[in-house]
Amino acid sequence: MAEMKKTVIDLFERPYEVKLRNTDVLPGSGYRALDETHPYFEALGLYDMTSPQALNTFCDQLDASPNQREIMLKYAEAIDGLAKDLARRLAESYGVVETEFYKGWPRRLRINKFHFQPDAIGKICAQSHTDYWFLTILQDDENVGGLEAMDNSSGNFFPIIPSPNTFSIILGDMATIWSNGRLRNAKHRVKCNEATKRYSIASFLLGPMDTNLEPPSELVDADHPRLYKPISHEGVVNIRVTMKLHNGEGLKLIAYE
Repeated sequence: MAEMKKTVIDLFERPYEVKLRNTDVLPGSGYRALDETHPYFEALGLYDMTSPQALNTFCDQLDASPNQREIMLKYAEAIDGLAKDLARRLAESYGVVETEFYKGWPRRLRINKFHFQPDAIGKICAQSHTDYWFLTILQDDENVGGLEAMDNSSGNFFPIIPSPNTFSIILGDMATIWSNGRLRNAKHRVKCNEATKRYSIASFLLGPMDTNLEPPSELVDADHPRLYKPISHEGVVNIRVTMKLHNGEGLKLIAYE
């Protein structure tokens, strides 16, 4: 994790022209530069970190060194194992027989650099949102806080204090759909508390790309009727992008009456 963070810091030091090479198959999964809409953070990423070809392309785009390539490969393998383990444990905890329901789901990587300036202190620099995929494995900056999550009972946000050598696991919209409402998607945001640089490494277990997601039969019964209509990853994205629903409100649009 420490070596991955060093690599991330170095990659963001690449010239702007080099970072622009980071394009990918999905909108938003490549380089995002500082602009008027996002004046305090930039991001780099790739669609599927478990694909050796995609990871090599990412490294080629950013002129990563052989050592950095090896670090990212090992990190991707470890994160892939962790994502599978988390999904399996969730399934087992609910008595679901098919514990490898996530087969074929991409593992997206996104690395972020926040440029917190004095004028940003106290501001929300990444607006409140839910993640629309299944889950996020977040390696936060152990030196700089700012991540906040919402307490559903009060509607208030509370800080997630960063701790070395730990991950924050954030459930998304797809987890709510798969679990038939048993798992809650978590609203979260990033607030600037000090004028400094902040780095985060986010890995995402997405959802089915070519088929629709629906809850397993073990999670649907007379006491727990089916809550949501089957939908694919692309379907969830389309609702969010076209209707600008970033806080999980799109789930209401696929809910059964």
